[in-house]
Amino acid sequence: MKFLEYQAKEVFRQFGISTPVEKLAINLDEAVQHANQIGYPCVLKAQVPVGGRGKAGGIKVANNETELKEHYAKIYGMHIKECVVSKILVSQVIQVTNEIYLSVTLDRNSRKPMFILSASGGMDIEEISRTQPDKILRFDYDLLVGLKDYSLKAIYKKLIQDLSLTKAPSYDAFKILLKQLIRIYFDLDASLVEINPLTIQGEEFMALDAKLVVDDNAGYLHQDLVKITEGNNVETKQETMAREANLTYISLQGNIACIVNGAGLAMATMDVIKHYGGEPANFLDIGGSSNPQKMVNALQIIHSNEKTKAILINIFGGITRCDDIANGLKIALETIKLRIPISVRLVGTNEEEAKKVLSSIGITAFSDMDQAVQHAIQLTSGGN
Repeated sequence: MKFLEYQAKEVFRQFGISTPVEKLAINLDEAVQHANQIGYPCVLKAQVPVGGRGKAGGIKVANNETELKEHYAKIYGMHIKECVVSKILVSQVIQVTNEIYLSVTLDRNSRKPMFILSASGGMDIEEISRTQPDKILRFDYDLLVGLKDYSLKAIYKKLIQDLSLTKAPSYDAFKILLKQLIRIYFDLDASLVEINPLTIQGEEFMALDAKLVVDDNAGYLHQDLVKITEGNNVETKQETMAREANLTYISLQGNIACIVNGAGLAMATMDVIKHYGGEPANFLDIGGSSNPQKMVNALQIIHSNEKTKAILINIFGGITRCDDIANGLKIALETIKLRIPISVRLVGTNEEEAKKVLSSIGITAFSDMDQAVQHAIQLTSGGN
């Protein structure tokens, strides 16, 4: 569950984190009314569940009503990474002399929540993380003793030093902020709680932006959050088709479409594609059942992606019978005028029967995954 900025900030305020004065507008009249209440100058911020709003022109400062109307007309309805802006946050302008990045997420290596902190926050934090990793501080949250003063004080001192501040919020205020973030993380079953930028205003920290992602698997525990975030998530056409067909699908940037049974094998398949220099176009797990219709649905999803240059079907038959996969593929090819070449690897239950079915429609199946992957890569360049 991805929260829009205004939704995440509402959560932050409930947990005691300071934010600017701001109101949501869904039309121009509301934007003008809110700006008059908040005062000029004010900031108009596009509300979309993706990053890069500022660079896309989705954040503008209005010094008067004329500018507000001009900016609103440009922002409302604009596309930011396939998201259409239909909500705009009107926010108080905060004079900023420092921008801090602060987040808590899961460190899969230590299997603990991890705080990430930098005195170089703002729009370019991703670039700083790549080019100047020494400016990014990372420290785990101890699940037994919580925040440890003996290490946290050193981190606080370094932050204030990096910001070159002579006056700053107290260490206690810093520790309280971290406690507020970790409470949100645990209480809401979050996978990411992020403030970028966090700024210092006198004796307090203030969140100028907010990002909150809650684990979808915890939705049954947080029905109120499900309702709040309903409609926020952005899906590709293929992801929508897969959800409606009860298949697990994630869009990627490559050109080799993958149809695989089992998440582990799907991940391994993508790794092997990368190993041989190819680029996977998706993660698609058809699951462990033997319903031929799943293969029909999967091919319809794959075929709708114009970027796909080859299809790799990789099946390890157990509960999933290879002959059911082959029959599903045969049915699909009878109903879909497929424009994309296919490489197939089938191993396991009823493997020989499956290969006979595929042979009858002119497809030769591999038993070796590496060979099937290399063949798929070859197909993307027009090979046979």
